[in-house]
Amino acid sequence: MSSIPRLGRRGAFWASALVLALCLWASGAPSVLYPVYAADWGLPAVVTTSVFAAYPLALLIVLALFGGVSDSIGRRRAMLLGVALIAVAAVAFALAPNVVWLYAGRILQGVGTGFALGAASASLVEHNVSGNPRFPSSVTGSATASGLTLALLVSGVLAEFAPLPLVLSFAVLFLLGAAAFVLVWRMPDDTAGLGAPNWRPRALRLAPGLLRPFLAATLSVSLAYSIGAVFLSLGAQMARDLTGTSDLAVTGALLAISAAVIGVVSVLLARVPAHVSVLLGGALSLASLAIMAACAVWGSLPLFLAWCVTGGVAYAFAFTGGIGVVNRAAPAQHRGATLSLMYLFSYLLQALTAIGAGALATGIGLEPAVDVLAPLLGVLALGALVAGAADVAAGRRAVGGTLSTARR
Repeated sequence: MSSIPRLGRRGAFWASALVLALCLWASGAPSVLYPVYAADWGLPAVVTTSVFAAYPLALLIVLALFGGVSDSIGRRRAMLLGVALIAVAAVAFALAPNVVWLYAGRILQGVGTGFALGAASASLVEHNVSGNPRFPSSVTGSATASGLTLALLVSGVLAEFAPLPLVLSFAVLFLLGAAAFVLVWRMPDDTAGLGAPNWRPRALRLAPGLLRPFLAATLSVSLAYSIGAVFLSLGAQMARDLTGTSDLAVTGALLAISAAVIGVVSVLLARVPAHVSVLLGGALSLASLAIMAACAVWGSLPLFLAWCVTGGVAYAFAFTGGIGVVNRAAPAQHRGATLSLMYLFSYLLQALTAIGAGALATGIGLEPAVDVLAPLLGVLALGALVAGAADVAAGRRAVGGTLSTARR
């Protein structure tokens, strides 16, 4: 261990960003391929969306039991375990002979992400290479979006033009997982002062005084994830049915546009206050939901592109803002647990949205399903707006009270 050349602070920062990108690459890798699985194996929409939902459901269990484990065992160990499981999941997908293996792969992805996600997010804050405290939140959004963008593009191109369309994209994912594992292995040991590793399940608890900012952040990130669930679980079907394209490379490129927009906008948000991002994310999400509903009615390619772009911008604001609020409010010794608790609620809503979307699309058809989903998610967007505004108002009152006391 002592002979391993260790990465410096900057290297550890970008290795953590790579882990975040890997988590979202794993999440998005099967999205373009769901129509292929459905056609080859005769799967209805409710099955493919429940395969998607197995990922956040498994992640939820891990977050509930081990969400704060990186606070006691170190960020590095938690990331190593998570990355290893994501690599094993890629093997399960590559070898899958039936839908049971897809469920197994998604569960392994969810468990791996459950260990890696909160740890990597906290590691970015603790290895921040910028003087700007909002920089880690911006990089979190950009890294996850980059991983998702590349997953959708690579999967679509390989599925359309390469042999073994259900194998090669997961071979790429495995190689990325192996590379990330090596880099995280070389990160500095961060267990000094933590005592003996404690892997026992511990209930996630919110530190005192964090409820209001935590609620604003969680609703904002949940909004982004829930809209993303519709996009990732039904987006390929929408692109095929509503725009008339059957080219998987085109489908992957269409879906990747939204993820690319998320990455670009997230970089630009490094100097935007977190609460401003939360409020704009809620408002833009309402606009994107209206475009999504219009796309379902008229089924045009320009409307689908408009939904991809507007939804991507809204996601970037909502997600980056929510992460920024938590990073600013949570004390260092509780940061891993607080981030994991936020992800727990966000992924719960994502799973429920994906399962509900699939059930609706199977039961009543794609267009009526979107007509139901849009207003339901609109309520969540309004909730994020109200919670964000309430936290801003409370912060101003606290500052006013402090100034008033100082003048006396």
